[in-house]
Amino acid sequence: MKTLFVRYLKPYLGRMLLGMSIKFAGSVMDLFLPWILAYVVDTVTPTGNTKAVVFWGFMMLLCSVLAITGNVVANRMASAVARDSTRAIRHDLFARTLYLSNAQVDAFTVPSLISRMTTDTYNMHRFVGMVQRLGIRAPILLIGGILVTLTLDPALTAVLGSVLPFLVLIIVFRSVRSIPLFRKVQSTADRMLQVVRENITGIRVIKALSKTDYEIRRFHDVNKEVMRKENKANMTMAIVNPVVNFLLNLGLVLVVLAGAYRVNAGLTEVGKIMAFLTYFTIILNAMMAVSRFITQFSVAAASANRIVEVLEAPEDLTVLPAEEVAEPAAAPHVEFRSVSFSYNKKENDLTHIDFVLQRGETLGILGPTGSGKSTIVQLLMRFYDIDSGAILLDGRDIRTIPMDELRSRFGVVFQHDMLFENTVLENISLGRGIGLDAARKAAEHAQAAAFIDAAGGYDYKVAAKGANLSGGQKQRLLIARALAKTPDILILDDSSSALDYKTDAALRSRINTYFAETTAIIVAQRISSILHADHILVLDDGKALGYGTHEELLRTCSVYKEIYDLQMGGGLHE
Repeated sequence: MKTLFVRYLKPYLGRMLLGMSIKFAGSVMDLFLPWILAYVVDTVTPTGNTKAVVFWGFMMLLCSVLAITGNVVANRMASAVARDSTRAIRHDLFARTLYLSNAQVDAFTVPSLISRMTTDTYNMHRFVGMVQRLGIRAPILLIGGILVTLTLDPALTAVLGSVLPFLVLIIVFRSVRSIPLFRKVQSTADRMLQVVRENITGIRVIKALSKTDYEIRRFHDVNKEVMRKENKANMTMAIVNPVVNFLLNLGLVLVVLAGAYRVNAGLTEVGKIMAFLTYFTIILNAMMAVSRFITQFSVAAASANRIVEVLEAPEDLTVLPAEEVAEPAAAPHVEFRSVSFSYNKKENDLTHIDFVLQRGETLGILGPTGSGKSTIVQLLMRFYDIDSGAILLDGRDIRTIPMDELRSRFGVVFQHDMLFENTVLENISLGRGIGLDAARKAAEHAQAAAFIDAAGGYDYKVAAKGANLSGGQKQRLLIARALAKTPDILILDDSSSALDYKTDAALRSRINTYFAETTAIIVAQRISSILHADHILVLDDGKALGYGTHEELLRTCSVYKEIYDLQMGGGLHE
């Protein structure tokens, strides 16, 4: 938490100091009021000097105006600092999230990252504002009130001070216990967000399968768990306010009794007792403010730790020192050398995968669900680092290539890719500066030009996730995006499953004609999509069952031949 404050509040230190100075001055004005009242009652009024009474009344009015004005100005400045610093935290948190590796995103989980971006930054916003408002005012009123009461009647101050150590102990003890509890609350809220996210994303499936009641019960369970942990955390802090009230009111009773005795004995004056009771109210409110501050600190400390975990997450995909390639021109364009990889680092998801692609060649990857097809794509683009073996581009280990340089070479359509709520042109360009002419050509290659023109052209507004497009239209628009920059390596990860055979064949013909120098990797479920690939890799359970051309695999790989017979009806496809 300290690191977060130093990093993000340092640029606003001048504004904070000015605002706190104004808050300090306003708080001091509040402390003057009871003292002036006691002076008027005990010293000025007995003299019968009306002008003096009016003068000191005016001084009390002036102090009130200065106190109110100072507090309003300081609070506005505090809100501005809280707003600006939280905006900076949220910006850096979002940027760092985008640079996390896939493994780190898996570890944090998407719902947790969303929660840290929203709930945790909001908690920091509230705390930063409270630090500037109550962090100065409450201690000044508390300490200042005690010091002023010492000047009025040290004996009564000692009576009140006897309860303060107990107040400090209860506040500190409960606060230390509450911080880990609030952290658990946030973790449970992450799980609730996961359930909500799954239900919103899959709401059509839930309704179609009549699983609404089941999902409501599932949400009820996780919501109840959040409530239970929130209650435990809040109950831990809830004891502070009543205990503080009890102890301070006990102190007030003792002060009134002692004050009555001292007035009766002629040891103090009525005005001082009146002022003392007013200061007691000020001290009481200050202690309650400190209690609220400590509660918010407990919440903010838990949130700050969660934010720092993301901001300080180490780079786990570092760029290694480059090795010289003897003959880069003669090296294969893409090469996998005995690549093995595991997500959980216990059981391999890929085992000893080998293949070589020259520039312009096409690799088709075929296999059942969960066989590791998409994992090959993610390793090639270095979303994860391999456990053993090597992946090379033009003879260079991809771990030695800077990330921007590496990924700029790819045009890719993932299995579950994303269309954004924007125009067709912007969805194709995606901030890469692709003009209308280039977007048109890419759409023509992707067999998307006809439906784009029919829908209203390249200014047509695409709904979030392409909700206003059919499955085939979404896939063609995504392929247009991948082709728009004429990529060095084209990856199509099961991106033609919604296309009819005629459109699929026309797409492959366009790619072969206009992207002859582009190396292509096609992950497919349909054998017709990879039939004419230069190389075909057959996977099952992360292992290569066959590798070669279509004709070679029909002769040497029984699994491939079985798939072919099922999908194509048997016989050698010409």
